[in-house]
Amino acid sequence: MTSERLPGAVMRGAGRSLRGFWERVILYLPVVLMGLLALLTYWMIQRSPGWVEPSEPRKPVGHEVDFYMRGAQVKTYDHQGRLQSEIVGREIRHYGDDLSLEVDEPRLYLLGRDDRVMRASAEQGWAKEDGSRFELSGQAVMTRSAVRRPDGSTAPEMRVQSDLLIVDAQQETLQSPKPVVFFSGQNRFSADSLSFDNRNGVTELKGRVRVTLVPADRRQP
Repeated sequence: MTSERLPGAVMRGAGRSLRGFWERVILYLPVVLMGLLALLTYWMIQRSPGWVEPSEPRKPVGHEVDFYMRGAQVKTYDHQGRLQSEIVGREIRHYGDDLSLEVDEPRLYLLGRDDRVMRASAEQGWAKEDGSRFELSGQAVMTRSAVRRPDGSTAPEMRVQSDLLIVDAQQETLQSPKPVVFFSGQNRFSADSLSFDNRNGVTELKGRVRVTLVPADRRQP
């Protein structure tokens, strides 16, 4: 009798084991599905456009034009709303990485603190976006208008010609590391380089300096 009941007991034990297995499967099934979903999401993001591995360093922004203007002008003002500089060009290109401007055929207007007006032109130009610095290259010419000094005398018109002129608008200085021709009124100077301070009116010529002075009685009115 014992041998006849053994198969039934085995079947009942197997049934209980099978039910326990499915209960465990049902219990852990949500966890398994969530894990599979997370892996699938990671796989899809990894292969989507624009994916960058977390360990990959960010690429630096290149020196590229972010916008340009044709026949445009750029003006800068001080805190009191007073015009400081104006640059006009056939085409002006803006670079976002260093906030600079590249200008074709620039024409520059600067106004000093003592209302001394300086104008310049060249074949090519570069400028800081805030108008603090300018570089003019290729047949660059800059003139400063004649002004009356505090003592009543008149500072004559000044003109500088060179292949490269560098202007610091904040310090009101003009420099050229290349050969220059400098005119003060009708007097002519030439040198290998020039440094000019508009605030104190000091001009420094370096290298091979040549001077041509026009006597006062021969100067044109």
